Amino acid sequence: MPHSVEEKRKVIARLRRIRGQAEALERALEAGADCGPVLQQIAAIRGAVNGLMSEVMEAHIRETFDHPAADEAQREARVIEMTGLVRSYLK
Repeated sequence: MPHSVEEKRKVIARLRRIRGQAEALERALEAGADCGPVLQQIAAIRGAVNGLMSEVMEAHIRETFDHPAADEAQREARVIEMTGLVRSYLK
């Protein structure tokens, strides 16, 4: 998770935009909008969520690997954690 005030502000602003997109999608569905615009909105939300995930993951990678591991066990634990995160992101 981004820890600096600026990073946190940017992530929260991005999340609020995603919330706005989801609310707009809900309104469009309730109004019976055509499939094309609905699919475009879903794709936009997916892109926004992927961007958020990428930003948070990048912050986590920087935080995790900014400092050398204390020992081989810690290095291995970091690699296992990051591998798991990347795998879940790519699903």
